[in-house]
Amino acid sequence: MYLSRILRLSIFLYGLLHFVTFFVNNELLADLQALSGLLILLFAGINLTVKQFKLPLVLFLTGLITITLAGDSLFENLQDGLLQMSSIIGLLIVVPMIGWVLREEPYIEEIIGLAHRMLDTSRKFYFGMIFFTHIISYFLLFGAIPLMYRFVDDILKNQQGEAWENFKGTALLRAFALSTLWIISIPSFTFAVEALNASLWVTILQGFVVTVCAIAVAVIFSYFDEKRYGVDLTSEIKTEIDKVVSHSSNRKQQIRHTLEFAFLFITLFGSIFILYELISIPLMVLIPLVIIVWTSIYFTIKKSSAKLFRQTAEYYREGLISQGYQFSIMLAAGVMILGINQTGLGANFIEMIYSLQEIIPFFNMLYFLPFIVIILGFMALGPLTVMVLVAGILESISLPYPPELVVLSITSGSAISILLSPLIMPVIILSGTNGLSGYKNGIKFNLKYAIALYVMVQFYIQFVVYNL
Repeated sequence: MYLSRILRLSIFLYGLLHFVTFFVNNELLADLQALSGLLILLFAGINLTVKQFKLPLVLFLTGLITITLAGDSLFENLQDGLLQMSSIIGLLIVVPMIGWVLREEPYIEEIIGLAHRMLDTSRKFYFGMIFFTHIISYFLLFGAIPLMYRFVDDILKNQQGEAWENFKGTALLRAFALSTLWIISIPSFTFAVEALNASLWVTILQGFVVTVCAIAVAVIFSYFDEKRYGVDLTSEIKTEIDKVVSHSSNRKQQIRHTLEFAFLFITLFGSIFILYELISIPLMVLIPLVIIVWTSIYFTIKKSSAKLFRQTAEYYREGLISQGYQFSIMLAAGVMILGINQTGLGANFIEMIYSLQEIIPFFNMLYFLPFIVIILGFMALGPLTVMVLVAGILESISLPYPPELVVLSITSGSAISILLSPLIMPVIILSGTNGLSGYKNGIKFNLKYAIALYVMVQFYIQFVVYNL
């Protein structure tokens, strides 16, 4: 009981101090936030068995070892590592508030009731999941994964098992992975475009075309996955949609709720987009602040301020504890990432690949670049960290290829690492949401699709290269 209270309070303080220290640069508060992160790791571990806690434990110990071997100050680097993922944890603490609004009215049921014929087969439903996750990723980055999972789970709440988790998880993860190929609000994509001096519109256009093709391939893969599991997802989806439709109101009410949902969507994500253009606040800080204000305004207009208070109190008591394991993984991964960066291992590996390319001249560099990003992704380096390393080095090297192709090559590696690596945030977040292992959500479910994506992107790149 007391351990849970300390864990709950530690998560709350960590999230609160993340926002406070962004606006108030205070070393004491930063120290307190790092201490809160350490307490999250400690008490999340105490609440679980060693077997359940092995992933964050391995990540944390690996980080400590690499920091020690780097020879720098252990205390200072440990503190920096515990703060490495603060923006992600702050976002994920706040994102569930969107669900409070969506559950106030039967928005999902009414939208399904109005458009159920557009989602009444497994292929249509799969495409719908990819489409909406892709759009929301523009604003929420990988925060779209838990948001859309909860949305879809509200519809398919009676369907359990690996086949259904494969169906939901692959759609969400593939949708977000593909967003790194062309969406301007994805930091890794923006950094690559600027560092390599590529044409923004050409890069976005070619990434968009590749994404459209990759979505079509993803839908085809979902068909074969369904056959492999030997289940008829379409009949079950129709059954669940029929249940949703049976609880929906008349068409006029459906249209009203659909328009209200569209207004909520536009005001939330539109305000994020406008404010991001007008004020210089990082997206990962801006999004949760807008969500808090947006949710408060909604409940005020609905004259349900007391209900908002009850929801907040219940979330503090129950919701934060349920996310303790997920947050402990992120904190441990932050320590490990900092440790790897301290050793300079990533930069040394990139230089080794350049030497290898000189030995095998019939392969051009654009074949290799995705693998550099993928391997670094399996070393727990996130897409942005990897992009800073790779694009930063490429910036100082003259390559005989259009910079737009170089950007596509390295962003395709980023997309594949997101699909496969159990050590970076998208797979970690999905695993924390659906309860499956990182290996299963990543490599087992997506390896063949990742290979197909690599081949497809390289076919386009090499076709352009040899026709220059």
